[in-house]
Amino acid sequence: MFNTKFFDEISDKLSKAVANSPAKDVEKNARALLAQGFTKLDLVTREEFDVQTQLLSHTIEKLTALEARVVALEAQRNP
Repeated sequence: MFNTKFFDEISDKLSKAVANSPAKDVEKNARALLAQGFTKLDLVTREEFDVQTQLLSHTIEKLTALEARVVALEAQRNP
C-alpha cells in the first residue's frame, strides 16, 4: 500500500516551496496588475448593476404614472 504520510510530507514541502518561491511573487504582481487594470476600466459589480437596474425600473414606473396623471389633469382643464 501507499504510505499516506510520505505523500502528505511531500505535499507539505511542495506547498512551502511554492509559498517561498518567486512564483508566489509573480502571482501577487499579476493579481495587482489585473486589479489595477480593472479599476481603470471603471467596472461595476453585479450587485451594483442590479441595484441600478431596479432603480431604473422603479423610476420608469413612476414616470409612466406621472405622465398619465398629467394627461388626466390636462383633460380636466381642457374639456
